[in-house]
Amino acid sequence: MTEAKQGAFHTGQYRNVIAEYGLASEQEAAGRLQDTWDQLFGEYGDHAETRIYYEAGPDMGYLLDTGNLDVRTEGMSYGMMMAVQMDRKDIFDRIWRWAMTCMYMTEGEHAGYFAWSCLPDGSRNSNGPAPDGEEYFALALFFASHRWGDGEGIFDYGRQARDLLRTCLHKGEDGVGRPMWNPDNKLIKFIPNCEFTDPSYHLPHFYELFALWAYPEDRAFWREAAQASRAFLKTACHPVTGLAPEYAFYDGTPNHVRGFGHFFSDSYRVAANIGLDWEWFRADPWNVKEANLIQAFFADKDPADLRRYTIAGEPFDEPALHPTGLIATNAMASLAADGPHARRAVELFWRTPVRTGNRRYYDNCLYFFAMLALTGNYRIWMSSGS
Repeated sequence: MTEAKQGAFHTGQYRNVIAEYGLASEQEAAGRLQDTWDQLFGEYGDHAETRIYYEAGPDMGYLLDTGNLDVRTEGMSYGMMMAVQMDRKDIFDRIWRWAMTCMYMTEGEHAGYFAWSCLPDGSRNSNGPAPDGEEYFALALFFASHRWGDGEGIFDYGRQARDLLRTCLHKGEDGVGRPMWNPDNKLIKFIPNCEFTDPSYHLPHFYELFALWAYPEDRAFWREAAQASRAFLKTACHPVTGLAPEYAFYDGTPNHVRGFGHFFSDSYRVAANIGLDWEWFRADPWNVKEANLIQAFFADKDPADLRRYTIAGEPFDEPALHPTGLIATNAMASLAADGPHARRAVELFWRTPVRTGNRRYYDNCLYFFAMLALTGNYRIWMSSGS
């Protein structure tokens, strides 16, 4: 078997990096993962300073952006991915019901998409969608279908995922609305109405799975999208620092609209995505090089003094808004990294607690994904026929 076929998709084996590095036993790592879940989802205690999940009525729930006091498709789809990985169908279904009740749009140019921001009472702040939510919704639904089986209506998870992906690709073919992926270059857009992208939205490891489970007529597109996103990331990430901008044009150059052409909050997710892509598929050794570059850049940075940076690595006076999230994603890059800083990044993460206070939402989402991944629990849930 070649190196390219050693990923978890092919082997069914997931690294427990925490145990590998001797930071905890497998049992201790599992306990820390469960404790992190409890802190974010408010189980077995109030956890008022760390929780980001709240129940709404008898059968719904939402993840709150505690800094902006809204509910976003980003967080809702993240919450569903967390719940399916933790085998919590009850919470998965609560979140999905809230999303379908309050966020799903049935009229207008965005019908078939989800409104990206709502208030906790379910009223919408915007009728525009954000594609990162849709791609996480889709894969979480596929995993739910494979792990728990399909139900009826909105809980026919597999059909819901396939229908959503079909909308993402074919929206606008009847003259109403626009697709979330550019049909020519196969790259995900920042929003359907624009022609630029966000490097942290590029999830080739998701698209590899969409190519297996989407409607048959769409599968070739997803195979091409996985290749296109891997190629795009090579152009968007700086060749020396490994840093990516928040927004980029399709050729990978930073898009400086409203100051989003630098390395800041969205950009952190690129390291995590590269790590998970390598863990699942090992499709491109570039992931290893890129992870090493990112970790080398931060190796001499004081964790208490993380900042906004140009992608060339020049610091701004502005401190990082989500330093815990940055620590988490840099650690998740160790799924791919083989350089001298991989262990240090994981050790720093392991020593770092979940964030408290009003900015905790984004940090703690990234923190939980890193905890899942580094304990070997961010898994591909396959159907029996896959």
